[in-house]
Formats: sequence, structure tokens, C-alpha cells
Amino acid sequence: MEKAELIWLNGEFVPWDEAKVHVLSHGLHYGSGVFEGIRCYETERGPAIFRHMDHLERLAKSAEMYYLELPYSGDQIRTATHELIKRNALRSCYIRPLAFRGYGEMGLYAPTAPVDVMVAVWPWGAYLGEEGKRHGIRARVSSWRRISSASLIPHAKASGQYLNSILAKTESANSGYEEAIMLDERGFVCEGSGENVFVVRDGVLVTPPHTASILDGISRKSVIQIARDLGYTVVERDIARAELYLAEEIFLTGTAAELVPVREIDDHDLGEPGEITRHVQAKYEDALYGRAEEYLEWLDLVEQAAPVDEGSRVTT
Repeated sequence: MEKAELIWLNGEFVPWDEAKVHVLSHGLHYGSGVFEGIRCYETERGPAIFRHMDHLERLAKSAEMYYLELPYSGDQIRTATHELIKRNALRSCYIRPLAFRGYGEMGLYAPTAPVDVMVAVWPWGAYLGEEGKRHGIRARVSSWRRISSASLIPHAKASGQYLNSILAKTESANSGYEEAIMLDERGFVCEGSGENVFVVRDGVLVTPPHTASILDGISRKSVIQIARDLGYTVVERDIARAELYLAEEIFLTGTAAELVPVREIDDHDLGEPGEITRHVQAKYEDALYGRAEEYLEWLDLVEQAAPVDEGSRVTT
């Protein structure tokens, strides 16, 4: 992991190695936190964060669903993130905001535990590799099912819930695959360990619906809009496992992974990335890097950030 110089923690800019929490922090013991994965890209107009406020709004909604009262507004976190990128002299980076119950009370019901908030930024390449983006990855259907809405809240991007994804990802890696595809509790296709799934059948893009325990991915929303703007039909419906093997094309979307084709699943060969995947992938990357005029509204230019609130300082 490549370090940056500073991290924003509870309103202050602190050196990377000094951004620490108490070992009795509630979130460390129970996973009581919510987070986001966001990217900043270097564009012709300067560093720009892709759909920044959409991510921060989802962070706030995730916190609300898990009864975490955020001590900072989305605008405050946005401003701090802009300043953090500038102070770290980064032109492009991955951005990780995290809000979690901190040190102060133990036990499952801990209403007096403070909610700590941090933002870290650092250089991070494509999650599944540049080779994977070009030629596709190998995936397997996991034996682990995606968490059910009867037990947790799949629509929230909550820290503890990712134990589910860790099991699936570890299983796939240990069996020689780059990624896992999880089914929902009913046996329908849900999502990857950290990405949403798109399947091409008879020239139509199909993706699992909200009722399939998916995370409402911001990259997913972007790709749906882009694909429709390109003239493709996009249908949100349940997808049977066998349809993965019958698919003409499959790709995954997510902030960390971006858009990654799947060339093989459960040892069924899908071949090199198909025409629809390539078409949507190219336009999506144009949107990320500010080359698509019609999607410029999705970019939050870092140069436009206001100074951070008074009281925020660099700890030395």
C-alpha cells in the first residue's frame, strides 16, 4: 500500500502514521461503521472526483440506517477531501471516507460511543489489474451466499457486512480465480465480492435488481445510464445461475475495479471481451477522465474546493 502524507481524522489533518484509534473502539470489535470507495482522476481540467456527492450522500444514508449520527455534513467532508488531496499533492487517487463508533462504550448497544470520521487518500491502481480490464478475468460462483435483507441491510455500505465478501473473495483466490460471484439467498445471481454484475443475453444488458440483495452501486447507476444513452436496452431482473454460462458477455462494475470484463466463469469460457462490453467500457472511461462532455456534471473538480473549516490543522 502506497502511503500519502496526511489523513483527515475528526477534523484534523494528521500524518499518515499517526492516524490511530484506541484498541477498544467499538467499530474494531463489532464492525459498527460505514464507508465509501471513491476515485479522483486526472483530467484535462485538473483532478476531478467522480460522483463525489453521490458517494457522500450514500455514506450518510448508510450511517442513518445503522443509527450512526455523523458529526460532519457531506459538504464538510467534501471540503476536507479536496483539501486533503491538495495537501498530499495527488493528481489522481483512491478516496476512503469511513465513519465508525469509536472508543467510549462497549457492548452491542452503545449509544454514547462517539462516531469518529476519517478520510484517507492514496494512489491505487485498478483493483483487479489493468490486464483484467483489457482481457477479462476468471471468476467462480461462490459457495457463500450474499447477505440477506432479512438479517442485515445490503443497501448500506457497512464495514461489518464485508466479512461476507471476504469469505467469497478468499475462496475464489484460493481456488485460482480472480473474483467471486455470489448468489442471493434464493439462488439468483447477486453481485461480485465488491462489484455489481452485468450480463449480456441476446444483445440486451441484464443486471440483478435491488430485491436481489445488491449494493446500489454508483458505478452501476452510471453504467446503466451510459448503456441506455448508447442505445442499448438495460433490464433489471433476476438472473439464474445458468444464465452466466449462457451469456454472450459478462462484466463487473465498481469504483475500485471500474469496469472489468469476465472471460471465464466456473471454467466456462466466454472468450475475449465482447463488442457491447468494449463499447460501454470505453464510454465509461471517457466519463471518468472527463472526455465525455455529456457526463461532466459527474465530476467534482478539486480546484474548486473552498478552504477547510477553521480549527482543522496539521498535527505535528
